Formats: sequence, structure tokens, C-alpha cells
Amino acid sequence: MRTALPSALSPSIDARLAETDRLLATAYPGDDGSRQPVHTVYVPGDAITPDLPAVWGSAALAAAASAGGVEALARAVGIPPDISAVVAPRVEHKLEREPVEDLRIDFEDGYGDRGDDVEDADVVRAAEHVAAAIDAGTATPFVGIRFKSFEAATRARGIRTLDLFVTALVDRGGLPDGLALTLPKVSTVEQVEAMADVAAALERAHGLPDGRLRFEVQVETPQLVLGPEGVAPVARIPHAARGRAAGLHFGTYDYTAALGIAAPHQSLEHPAADHAKQVMQLAVAGTGVRLSDGSSNVLPIGDRADEAWRLHARLVRRSLERGFPQGWDLHPAQLPTRFIATYAYYRDGWAEASARLRHVHDRTAGAVLDEPATVRALAGFVLRGVQCGAITPDEVEAATGLDAPSLAAHASPRRTTSGPGRPATDEENP
Repeated sequence: MRTALPSALSPSIDARLAETDRLLATAYPGDDGSRQPVHTVYVPGDAITPDLPAVWGSAALAAAASAGGVEALARAVGIPPDISAVVAPRVEHKLEREPVEDLRIDFEDGYGDRGDDVEDADVVRAAEHVAAAIDAGTATPFVGIRFKSFEAATRARGIRTLDLFVTALVDRGGLPDGLALTLPKVSTVEQVEAMADVAAALERAHGLPDGRLRFEVQVETPQLVLGPEGVAPVARIPHAARGRAAGLHFGTYDYTAALGIAAPHQSLEHPAADHAKQVMQLAVAGTGVRLSDGSSNVLPIGDRADEAWRLHARLVRRSLERGFPQGWDLHPAQLPTRFIATYAYYRDGWAEASARLRHVHDRTAGAVLDEPATVRALAGFVLRGVQCGAITPDEVEAATGLDAPSLAAHASPRRTTSGPGRPATDEENP
């Protein structure tokens, strides 16, 4: 066959695009496919106990019982009867076995300023409780702390709290696989760079592997979404963190309050919040940095519990549909609707996703012609459903022909299977 281009052209193009190739490989590697929790539960630093997840699970089941049970609650918040019947036993099992996926021990707004001596003692005690839960096999898959911000007034205290917590865990047997560290109230990229320096210094002090300490950045200041130069500083975070940025978490109330939005109108679904979250999505697309929505402070307790449950379930579903697979929960009574809405979301999309993946597996034509990027999205959707317990591995293999490694390979070429990233086991799935 005859070609017209000179043979030397291709190597010259390779040389010209070498830097682009390196950038795409290092800065935009894509998601690694490991497990992401569907929620983060925040508790004050002095309220942590080794059995807290079980206590919250019992309280969540009791709250659902007050509404007539999980299935009745699912119907009450708008889940169709056929889906409610499927998700109810799975949610009950979840609340019995793993009611909290990600536990964040809060030494920031939820804790306040109690003086250095008191906070020092509470931080070390919290680390001891985490270590005890790990030893007892009752630890949540992901656990960590939110320390005070790197603003001038709280910076030294935040660094000391982080140091005490990490050091205490190392001294008591090592860091959990699902360790999560949360840096709040970030206003500038320089604060992220400083946090990366602190993490590296802790690694050197304890002989930890480079990159072992990663952290979440809370996006809750307007300055991070639109900087003084008219650009979005948040887009620099994945690169400024030098591979240590694990996620961006939206801070609903700090962010909307900073924009002058009145308290009754501060919400996950306010247009200003949606704008910030869309910028966050663009900032981390392709980087492997995860996204989490914020919280609803309308708690399902008291006379207005039914209204609050409906609101919470709707907001959870809304976040999922908009590409935020994680959110915050602040009270045990929010757990039933967190898992009801999450499981219903994955069950609603399961039939179509599995049918399309079956066509991919069988190399047959379906009603939709799926490109490789769409196949990754379909497999990623199903994989997340498996990881949280909404879908079982047996269902996946029967419906799609894909075993766990094949599903993971379709979802992400960077798939990891160790630690908290693994799918839920058959024992964990009902």
C-alpha cells in the first residue's frame, strides 16, 4: 500500500508531543476503580467510641422502625413498590453489618476551641479508639479526622492535631488502609501545597512510604472557585497536591453563607451550590480525585421527620444523578434514607446497564451503540453498586457474563483490589 507522508514525520510528532503524553499519563490517569464510600459520617472528636458504627446502626434501624420499617419508609420517600421490596432487605442488612462506610472524627467546626490540653487528650483518645476498633474488627472501611484549617488563627492547632493523630496510630500498630484526612476551609492553592508538605514531613518522620498520606480538600470558600485573577484555583489542586489529593468535598453551608445566601435558603440544591460543584467536576475530571457532595442539616427527628426523610432521599438521589456518588450524613436517622436512595438509584439503572454490558461481553449488537467511554461508565456504575451492596457479584455474573476482575477491567484500567477498595463480599451482600 502506498503512503504519502515521510517516515521521519511520526518520530518528530512523538517528540513534539512527549510532554503532552507525560502530562496525560501523570496528571490525568483516570479513576483507579477502588471503592469510594457512599457517605461520610461526621462526629465530634470527643464523641468517638470503638462501637460507634454499631450504635449508629441500631439507632438507624430504630428510626426506620418508627416509620413502619425500611420498606415502608422507602415507599414513603417515593421509591416504587417493586424497587422498595428489593432494596429493603439489603438496606436492613447494611444497617446491621456496615451502617457507616466512612467515619470522620471532627476537630473543626463540630468540635470547636476547647483549649490545647483538652484537644490534645481528645485527639490521642480518638486515635486509641480507632486502633481498638481495628483490633476488634469493628472499624469502618474508611476512617480519619478533620482537623482545623490552615488559616492563620488555627493553622498551628490543625497541624498539631494531625501530627498527634497520625503519630498515635503509628505507635499503636500502624495506619488503617482507609485512612482519610480532611483539610477544611481551603481558600488558596498554597494551603494545599502546605498540606502536602506537612504530609510528606510526617511520612519522613515515621518512615512511611512516599505518598502514603493523602487528604481531602473541602471546597467551601468562594475564593477557591473563582480567584482574584478570574480563574478557578480549584482546578490546580490535583496538581499542586503532588498526587496526595484524594477528594474534593463540598461544604454546603460555609460556601452558601459566604455568598450572602440567607440561612433558610442554604441547600445542596441552591443554584450557587450547583455552580461550585460543576466547577469542581471540571477541575478533577480525569485526575482520579474523587468528589463528595455536602450535607443536609434538616434532620429526620421529631414531628417533621417524614418531611426531612423525603428531602434527604431526594437530595441523595439528586447528587448521584449529577455525578457525586458520596455525601455527608450528620445523624443516625439519615442513614436509612442514605442507603434507600442509593440502593434504589443503582437498582433503577441495573436492568439497562446489565443488558448493555451483556452485549459488550457477548460482542452482540443492542439497541444502543456504546463507545468504549460509555462502556467504562456502565461498568463503573455497576461496580459502585456492587461495592456499596446494592447489587451482588452473583447478579452481575449471571446478567452480564462478567466476573469481578472483568467488570473491574471494563470500569477502570487502574483498578485496585486491596484494602477498602474491594467490592463487598458475598457475606456482606444479602
